[in-house]
Amino acid sequence: MSRIKDLFERKSNRVLNVYCTAGYPQLNSTLDVMKALQDNGADLIELGMPYSDPLADGPVIQHSSTIALANGMTIETLFAQLKDARKEINVPIILMGYMNPVLQYGFERFCKEAAAVGVDGLILPDLPEYEFETEYGAIIKANGLDFIFLVTPETSEERIKKLDSLSTGFLYAVSSSSTTGSDKNMTDVNAYLQKLKAMQLNNPVLVGFGIKDKQTFDTACAHANGAIIGTAYIKALEGTNNVAATTKAFLEGVLK
Repeated sequence: MSRIKDLFERKSNRVLNVYCTAGYPQLNSTLDVMKALQDNGADLIELGMPYSDPLADGPVIQHSSTIALANGMTIETLFAQLKDARKEINVPIILMGYMNPVLQYGFERFCKEAAAVGVDGLILPDLPEYEFETEYGAIIKANGLDFIFLVTPETSEERIKKLDSLSTGFLYAVSSSSTTGSDKNMTDVNAYLQKLKAMQLNNPVLVGFGIKDKQTFDTACAHANGAIIGTAYIKALEGTNNVAATTKAFLEGVLK
């Protein structure tokens, strides 16, 4: 059983997935950040692979990507950093990124090496459904990786069902069709989440984009299995020289 499936079998609500950018704030911060997230209550870690043109990301995550790239972060460096991560990290690890650098690295090689270092799943927002079905999905599956699709309030019910049938692990419910980090009216989001809940999907649902504190986390969890926090955490890390203390204070603010 995959670590992600196992997690949702043990815990079906208030699941917290936290996004961090690999190689941020410093090149060698990656494992310190992951360890701090695990130790302070994150159930999953979504590790962003920095890219110069991240379509779905707002200015804060884009800025962290720019810094990580300037620090020298590459996919190769990331896999080297993750080589022994499973000695300390027990929670599921998801790599989030964009197709261009993955294709440059070699898609099959990427999936093989991700699986070898203990990665559990992938989120690639610009991998279209058709290409997933006809070309890439089989490679992902052959390497035992979960693949998570994104749905938005504008996604039709028919398409939500289709993406749910292709996803494994969970379904990523974007709370509006904007970029990460923008403020949301959570009451509008509620109606959308209630609709998803009523559809009785195969996968658990995690809500992302606009979740930043206890209030937004609680609201998202009222209608979904949990939520994803990214921008607010990256903001908290900016300029810190104590990743462990910063992460502890941030997650206490969300979970307490």
